[in-house]
Amino acid sequence: MGPTAAHDAIGDGEPLWARWKSLGATSERKYEDERLGTNGLAVSEYESFAAKAVAIRIAGDIVLSDSPGAAMRKWREYFEVSQQEAARSMGVSPSVLSDYEKGRRTPGAGFVRRFVRALLRIDAERGSRKVENLSRALGIPMTAVIDMQEFKEPMTLEDLILAVDGILLYPDYPKGVVAYGYTVIDSIKAILELSSMQFYALLGSVPERAVVFTRVTAGRSPMVAVRVSLVKPSVIVLHGPRTRVDFLSIELARLDRVPLVLSTLPSIDELVARLRSRTSSR
Repeated sequence: MGPTAAHDAIGDGEPLWARWKSLGATSERKYEDERLGTNGLAVSEYESFAAKAVAIRIAGDIVLSDSPGAAMRKWREYFEVSQQEAARSMGVSPSVLSDYEKGRRTPGAGFVRRFVRALLRIDAERGSRKVENLSRALGIPMTAVIDMQEFKEPMTLEDLILAVDGILLYPDYPKGVVAYGYTVIDSIKAILELSSMQFYALLGSVPERAVVFTRVTAGRSPMVAVRVSLVKPSVIVLHGPRTRVDFLSIELARLDRVPLVLSTLPSIDELVARLRSRTSSR
């Protein structure tokens, strides 16, 4: 996509894409629901992202521990889960779990995964209090990240543009751009609920990835944040603008030499589904 597509995207109040009118009233209502934060996926995925990040930290602590069994017991007691409760949630007998915690058996990756998921499942039934506390302690954003996944294989910029029904907003970008994963961010929640350090840390944790900002009005705020971040993503995708993208947003992307893409998909649901279809977790 060349300069013509970019000009269409920043035109004088004209629609960003001619297809929008054909999407109908249903898409209009769904779009407005998303902007108000009522989209079902947007709510549930925030919670699952925090839980996944906590799960990775717990599993890593167990696997890398000199005494995996003792680490399992430590985390079970932190979550205030009895051995019987954890075993029942895992579908094993308490004696089996006891053998692992006492070091008589060495847990493999599959068993650790089941154990961690059992703790998080029980915590979720109790209101996710422990996950929330751990998320805050570890600096994990609870509400700003909608989804974060790794691609099955690196995606080129061209493939990513096709996946999100994108418009490349300026043609001058480094050749050979690839993304190994993606992070979808609710830009409104990021601005309202994250501290500046949390926001910059979030951007700094995703090099060689596509960062997707949703619920964007014109694109200036997220691009200013990217501009002052030391680590830049491989690709930036904006989702939300329906009439125009702020010219400064495009200029900031050009200065950082980061490809800037506008997704024309009608909903966050579809955007995430398209991206997930390129991961191993679909």
